[in-house]
Amino acid sequence: MYTAFLIKYAEIGVKGKNRYLFEDALVRQIKYALKKCDGGFAVRKTDGRIYVDALSDFDYDETVAALGRVFGISGICPMIYVEDEGFEKLGQDVVDYIGRVCPEGNRSFKVAARRARKNYPLNSMEMNAKLGGLILDACPGMRVDVHHPDILLNVEVRDKIYIYSETIPGPGGMPIGTGGRAMLLLSGGIDSPVAGWMIAKRGVRIDAVYFHAPPYTSERAKQKVVDLAEKVAAYTGPIRLHVINFTDIQLYIYDKCPHDELTIIMRRYMMRIAEHIAKEEECLGLITGESIGQVASQTMHSLMATDEVCGLPVYRPLIGFDKMDIVDIAEKIDTYETSIQPYEDCCTIFVAKHPVTKPNLNIIRRHEHNLDEKIDELVQTALDTAEVIVVQ
Repeated sequence: MYTAFLIKYAEIGVKGKNRYLFEDALVRQIKYALKKCDGGFAVRKTDGRIYVDALSDFDYDETVAALGRVFGISGICPMIYVEDEGFEKLGQDVVDYIGRVCPEGNRSFKVAARRARKNYPLNSMEMNAKLGGLILDACPGMRVDVHHPDILLNVEVRDKIYIYSETIPGPGGMPIGTGGRAMLLLSGGIDSPVAGWMIAKRGVRIDAVYFHAPPYTSERAKQKVVDLAEKVAAYTGPIRLHVINFTDIQLYIYDKCPHDELTIIMRRYMMRIAEHIAKEEECLGLITGESIGQVASQTMHSLMATDEVCGLPVYRPLIGFDKMDIVDIAEKIDTYETSIQPYEDCCTIFVAKHPVTKPNLNIIRRHEHNLDEKIDELVQTALDTAEVIVVQ
C-alpha cells in the first residue's frame, strides 16, 4: 500500500551552515543503495526532509533492507501521499489507512497532525480531534491513548498530504564520504570487519588490505576475506581490497628473529605495508580490530610496539569491547557466520607457542636489524605484486 518513504536523520540535524553537505551525501548514498533494488525510485530533499518516492512497483522488504544499510538514516517511515481534495476526503483516506494497518480494529492510537501549509483551513489541534473522532466512529474497537499509543498516526499537510504510522530504525551514524577515507587491515576473523563497519558508520569511506600467505593459507581463505569485504561493502559502498602476498616476508622473519617476537615483528611489517598503501590511496588513517588484552599482540605493550612504526593515526574502535560485544555486532551486520568458517589466515599460521606479551621496543628494533636490506626488497616485491579487487 505504500508509495513512498520519509527518511529521518538525527545527528545531521544539529549541523550548522554546512548541513546541506551532509544531506546531499545522504541522498547520494540512498540512491546508490536503491540501485540494487527492483523498481524505480526518486530521492528528493525538500523543507529539511528527505523523501524516497516509488516510481513503479517495488519489493517492500528488499527496499527497507537496502535503506536500513545506509549510514545517516535514523528512521524509515513507509508512507502514502493523498491529494488535498478537502477534509471529508482526507477523513476517508485516514480511516482507510487505519483499516489497512490495523485490520483487527482493537488497538490504541493517537493522531499527530502537522500543518506545514498554513493556509489549510484547520489547524493541527482541530485536525487531531476531527480525524480521531472519524476513526472512533468507523472502528468502535479502537481507543485513544495520547501517552503510549500502539499506533502513532502522523498526518502532514504539505504540497500533498502525507500519512504514515511506522518508523523502522535505521543504522544511524553519518553518511559515507563525509569523514574522509581510511585503510582497514582486514583478516578473516570476527573483529576486523566489525571495526571497519564501526568506523564507516562515522562517515568514513573504507579501503582494505589483506595479507595472504600461500601455500600456508588457501585460496578459500582469501575468498573468505573477499566475502567479508562484500558484507561490509553492503553498508559502505565499493571497497578496494589490496591483497598482499606476505609469505616470503613471514618466512624471512621466521628465520632471522626470535620466535617469541614473531607476532610483533610481523605485525610491525604489516602496519608498514598498510600505511604505504594508505598514503598512496590518500587515506587519513589505519583501522584495526584490536581489543586490549584479547591476544598477546593486543596488550598495551604490544600495541605500542606496533604503533611505533606508523606515522598515520591508527583507529581501534573495538579497543574496550568484550568478545561477546563484538560477536553481537558481527551477527547484526551478517559477518559472523562467514568469519567463523575454518580457513586460517597468515597470522594464525605463524603464531609462536609462547609469544611475548610485554615486548621491549629497544630489543624489537635490535632484532629487526638482523633482517638487513633483504627485508626491504621483500616488502617492495609484495607491494609491486599486490592484487587489487574492487568489492561492492
